[in-house]
Amino acid sequence: MMLVCAASQAADPAMEHLAWSRQASIYEVNVRQFSAEGSLRAVDRQLPRIHAMGADILWIMPIQPIGLEQRKGSLGSYYSIRDYTAVNPEMGSAEDLRGLVAHAHALGMHVLLDWVANHTAWDHPWVREHPDWYKRNEKGEVTAMVYHPGPHQEIWSDVVALDYRVPALRRAMVESMAYWIRAADIDGFRCDIAAEVPTDFWVDARRELELIKPLFLLAESDEPSLHERAFDMTYDWSLHDLLRRIARGDGDGDAGAVRTYLDRSRELYPPSAYRMLFTTNHDKNSWEGSDVEFFGASFRAMAVLAATLQGMPLVYGGQESVLDRRLAFFEKDPIAWKEFALQDFYRGLLTLKAANPALAAGQYGAPAEIIDTGNPRVLAYRRVLGENRVRVVVNLSSAPQGYRLSRDDAPASLAPWAWEVRARGGLQDADLR
Repeated sequence: MMLVCAASQAADPAMEHLAWSRQASIYEVNVRQFSAEGSLRAVDRQLPRIHAMGADILWIMPIQPIGLEQRKGSLGSYYSIRDYTAVNPEMGSAEDLRGLVAHAHALGMHVLLDWVANHTAWDHPWVREHPDWYKRNEKGEVTAMVYHPGPHQEIWSDVVALDYRVPALRRAMVESMAYWIRAADIDGFRCDIAAEVPTDFWVDARRELELIKPLFLLAESDEPSLHERAFDMTYDWSLHDLLRRIARGDGDGDAGAVRTYLDRSRELYPPSAYRMLFTTNHDKNSWEGSDVEFFGASFRAMAVLAATLQGMPLVYGGQESVLDRRLAFFEKDPIAWKEFALQDFYRGLLTLKAANPALAAGQYGAPAEIIDTGNPRVLAYRRVLGENRVRVVVNLSSAPQGYRLSRDDAPASLAPWAWEVRARGGLQDADLR
């Protein structure tokens, strides 16, 4: 494998990133399920705890009123937006959002608002006032959103798709996004199914919105071209899939597969690309499985990989308290917080990220260099930037495994799914296991 030395990771002029994002970790808040109250104020009360755990960026799922027409379930989908510039009264008020953002800023955190630019609810005023802003079928009718046209298409019956060939729609969407920057001082957006919206819209929107303040943009996509001028960060679904294969004990879920993943990522993405690394998020949890279903006893080992490979780690709200069930998407189903059994575990990983420049995202950190352990079931890699050195060793199996990091090292062993992280030369030396 060709390795890129840290010195060659010069900043890519095509996409610089805000200084506060470079060694950050991100925390996703599902407001409805975050508490029995399901409000922005309830999230606000937990900000000191989330900040102390090491999270720097708060991603808040959509806070706008939810469509009533064709609503799914009793409460509907966050992503069926009825009014872009209002707050869902079930969650609180615009003043509550302003207070939450101000509190986050006082703690040194930043806030991303989830943005749904591809579609609206059927009862959004635009459907009535500007029907020409929407995609139509062959009969000229506004119809339900079709996702992934073809044999595996999905019909999203509660929403209708917007047509970005219409200049007036583009202007209105940018104005709606600008509203929240001005009204609540948010720091950026997580953009829902970003690749379904024309990339040139995102490029133009970013240019206009950054006349107000510098922003951080996260795309729900893994499309490499989105990194050129539009987005700071994309989803790393490929790592999530690999972690699940490893947890299942699939034959190709070994150190070689991680090497292949890293090589492929370097081929596809520019050095400046931030990738969001995760064991779950709201979609994976609600539609595919809980952490226990995905990972079982391997969970901590997989979380270590997501926190120390190249990118920005995500914690989905509730994971610090063992997210052992799927949260309902269209109904009230609050997190059972229990005793925060994994909070100290996450604090160790997220503070490690913040304390070691080698673990920074994009062009600011160091590449992961695979170390041959002599055992494909033991993955080891180092990330080195100047004097800062971070080494990670993980047993990728449910059985004890022996390994050797070099010819000069004595043989060592790791218990099933055990891991060790050693960091030197950062803000604080650390040994985690």
